[in-house]
Amino acid sequence: MRYGVSGSGFGNGGSDSGLGEEWGVRAARSRALAVLRVRGRALGAAILPAAVAVVLYAGEVTGHFTGAGWTTARWTVTVLAVLVLLAAAAVALSVARARPAVTPTVELTETAAPDLHRLVRDLADRLDVPAPAAIALTPDCDSWLEDRSHRSHRAAGATGSPVLVIGSPFLWWMRVGELRAVLAPVVAGTGPAADPDIAAARRFVRGLDAAVAVPDEPGLGALRRLGARGVGRVARLLLRACGTHAAEMERGVAAAGSERAQAVDQGTRIVAQEQVGLAYAGWDRLLTRVALPAWQMGRWPSGLDAGVVSALTELSRRDRLAEGYSSRLGERPACDLLEEPGAVDEAASLLAARLFHGGPAEAGPDWAPVEWSRYPEEVVDRKWRADAARLHEVLDRLAAAEGPGASDDAAEAPTLTRVLTHLTTAPDEHPAQAGGEPEDGDTAPAEDGDTAPAEDGLHNPAADTLAAALGARVAREDAEREARITAEAAGFSGPDGPWPLCPLVPPRTGRDLLADHVTALVCCAAVDTTGAAPGLDWLDGPALLVDGVRATDLTPHVLALVEEGDPAPLRAWLATTGVRPEKPVRLL
Repeated sequence: MRYGVSGSGFGNGGSDSGLGEEWGVRAARSRALAVLRVRGRALGAAILPAAVAVVLYAGEVTGHFTGAGWTTARWTVTVLAVLVLLAAAAVALSVARARPAVTPTVELTETAAPDLHRLVRDLADRLDVPAPAAIALTPDCDSWLEDRSHRSHRAAGATGSPVLVIGSPFLWWMRVGELRAVLAPVVAGTGPAADPDIAAARRFVRGLDAAVAVPDEPGLGALRRLGARGVGRVARLLLRACGTHAAEMERGVAAAGSERAQAVDQGTRIVAQEQVGLAYAGWDRLLTRVALPAWQMGRWPSGLDAGVVSALTELSRRDRLAEGYSSRLGERPACDLLEEPGAVDEAASLLAARLFHGGPAEAGPDWAPVEWSRYPEEVVDRKWRADAARLHEVLDRLAAAEGPGASDDAAEAPTLTRVLTHLTTAPDEHPAQAGGEPEDGDTAPAEDGDTAPAEDGLHNPAADTLAAALGARVAREDAEREARITAEAAGFSGPDGPWPLCPLVPPRTGRDLLADHVTALVCCAAVDTTGAAPGLDWLDGPALLVDGVRATDLTPHVLALVEEGDPAPLRAWLATTGVRPEKPVRLL
């Protein structure tokens, strides 16, 4: 369980000063007691039949409850009490043994980051709270405290509770003072973590949450899964009963942490919060536009956190949100608190690939790290050529499905002219649209947005057919990849399920895929027949460089071809750029 902007304050209250008097802590402790009362009521309900049975037996001994009716009642209640106690013991054992979910992280030992550990300890001293037991990094733009006191986590190497988890992009983008200000309210949460009532309530809720997920764990037999489902229903019922109190408890803890941290770098905290939002924007663009294409090609950028700085530097040039960036360059970056920033960045980058894409845990021939300097050649160029090859393979199947008379077209060379001709041919010139279908399931019913005539007559039936076949091909490849990942997930799956836990692939229509593949083919033709080159845009990902300048006007011309069947704008662009569409392109 993660504790976000946690607060401080522990003790039994009643003092005239100090942590115990913070209203947030008092509210959190009150809610924690409410959670524990739910646990107490559940325990009382479990032992109630046993208590009634004891009373009935005591009545028999004293001679008050005698006769056949009382005997029947005693045996009935006794059997009920035994069953209820056995069920309660099973629920308690399952809750105690269930493994709570833990965020995958990169551990930072004191040897690897002595200055960072010293900063956190000094911060804890200023806040008058216990220091976190350990520090870990996660490829996310957030920071929190995470309880790893469960015995399974201790066996895996956790040294105590709680652990301070820091978003790795913060270390590369933020300055040291900004990082200290951001971490202040989080570190303050170690105070309530030491409060016995709040800690007990958190353990109870965390155990219930883990017990709910037990029935979905792989490897359970039919009988164990049936029992786990019963336990899960009970745990879900208890969670529903104490969920409101648990949420209010965490709100109180967060309020106390925020209040406690106001004395630490208050002016810097305002600036730091602005940098948190900026870092999140840059990190999101970097993952979805830059890292995802590399992961899809079997490469993982080994410097994602350093890439955030480049992405936000580019953003500072385009967007007023990054004004003042140059004035921050003179301050010490937080990554200087690490002994080997490059090694830590590489480990966090591999973890990000596993979390968001489901790649293997270690590098290999089909899963290799790539430096940013090699990104255009190893990712951009290979992705363009792979997309172009897929597009021509689909065209081959469409041509083969038209019948024996189309064999010459099926063997046509992979040129841009072939695609231009196909997308501008009248519908009645494509026999496949009249009833023929490609082989191997490369066709699928196009989505409503692809088949319905667009407004103002913007409709291209030839593109619809090709988009449907291309979408089916991509969907089949994605399904095969997911099946392969699921089969290999035993080595890196967790309580939250097999990785990737947070896939980034957005839903794409067949028309979107077709436009991307046509664009890739145009880029391949430009690289093969002119002096153009693949490049990297830090905010938009793969880019075509013509005479060293990014070509930003290609997309509208491709969309005119795909959506309207109008090749004139694209042909004009090709002529201006010097691209020869009749020349075969080199495919992957």
